[in-house]
Amino acid sequence: MAKSLYSCTKCSAAHSKWSGQCDSCGSWNTLSDEGPLATGPSKTLGGKRGSLITLTDLSTEEYPPARTKSGVAELDQVLGGGLVDASAVLVGGDPGIGKSTLLLQAAARFARNGLKVIYISGEEATAQIRMRAQRLNLTDSPVILAAETNLRNILTTLDHEKPNLVIIDSIQTMWVDHIESAPGSVSQVRSSAHELTSYAKRRGVSVIMVGHVTKDGQIAGPRIVEHMVDTVLYFEGERNHQFRLLRAVKNRFGPSDEIGVFEMTGKGLVEVKNPSALFLAERREPTPGAAVFAGIEGTRPVLCEFQALVAPSPHGQPRRSVVGWDGQRLAMILAVLESRCGIPFSGLDVYLNVAGGMRVTEPAADLAVAAALVSARENKPLATDTVIFGEISLSASLRPVSQSESRLKEAQKLGFCRAITPISKKNGEITGMKMLEMVNLVDFIQELFGSS
Repeated sequence: MAKSLYSCTKCSAAHSKWSGQCDSCGSWNTLSDEGPLATGPSKTLGGKRGSLITLTDLSTEEYPPARTKSGVAELDQVLGGGLVDASAVLVGGDPGIGKSTLLLQAAARFARNGLKVIYISGEEATAQIRMRAQRLNLTDSPVILAAETNLRNILTTLDHEKPNLVIIDSIQTMWVDHIESAPGSVSQVRSSAHELTSYAKRRGVSVIMVGHVTKDGQIAGPRIVEHMVDTVLYFEGERNHQFRLLRAVKNRFGPSDEIGVFEMTGKGLVEVKNPSALFLAERREPTPGAAVFAGIEGTRPVLCEFQALVAPSPHGQPRRSVVGWDGQRLAMILAVLESRCGIPFSGLDVYLNVAGGMRVTEPAADLAVAAALVSARENKPLATDTVIFGEISLSASLRPVSQSESRLKEAQKLGFCRAITPISKKNGEITGMKMLEMVNLVDFIQELFGSS
């Protein structure tokens, strides 16, 4: 008798029997029945001899993949230069963030460029999609619509229509009729993603799938879905904020961590040509706790502002609140400031925010964060024409970062004439910009704020 296999919806770990807690990730009530587990080679391959596969070596030359540009420059940049033929793309994001709006606008652009595009929704009726298209002024685009959740019917229709691009909204609503579980379950999502990805490779059709996200911000369903597809994009932002970030976290045909910036308006998503100017738009007078960081997102330099607030804590345990940066790294910076520089933060609440809804993951932001924290604590503003970047080690020494010349050129383009960085031979000479290169954090604080 075949045994059942249970899979964790959080980490995709396999278990031979059900239990309340996953042994791998420790999550509770996340094990889902995957159905019978086949045993032995006769159950899997039937004992038949397969065909020989084609083998090549590392010196074999391959042509670059064919790409089609949508005309939405920010989307094309995140995709690595355009949509690759026969690729599978997974787009995730919070509910209501604008995923369907973005993909409908992209579908319209691709259709106007000569592609045959089919948009299949499992969540909305075609009338609702047409209403959104009217609001976005896209009704003249030759996009083919359908509302269906049965994957067998969808694939049969696609084989008949032979499109160039298929958009599935969303993968959690699709169901495979030979699997006895509800749509959205681990087995249904995995099987649907596998069938659609196989169809894309077999027919040479590009497939874009929308994925729901969990409370933790991860795409719902088994993590194996992200391994199946070629590209994984996350659409980030706050629903009460007009700016949206499209971020590539995986891309087999281009750089990962590339971002595209959009602004949500009454007529849909509008591209932001200069993200740095957007994130720094509200800067006016010098303010204590504000420091401008020159970062790199994918291949493009992006400037953003770190904002810090330090206040006496009425509680025994001071608060440490972070938005847009790593909370563990903030704790490290505070420890270095107190231990190596003699600037205590005990008994003080610390709040750190990245302006504009930006999310920064670079260690190169360490120095800008430290500057914002000390500026807020000492109530001394930094000069508005100064940009800061650099990594801080646990010994308080400053380490150089990559692509410093690109960061400096972007800062100069936006009117910054002074840069504070670690000592590096790769900083280069930027005409009209004053460079202040520092060795360690103690000298940096002494230079900016004097003795504390």
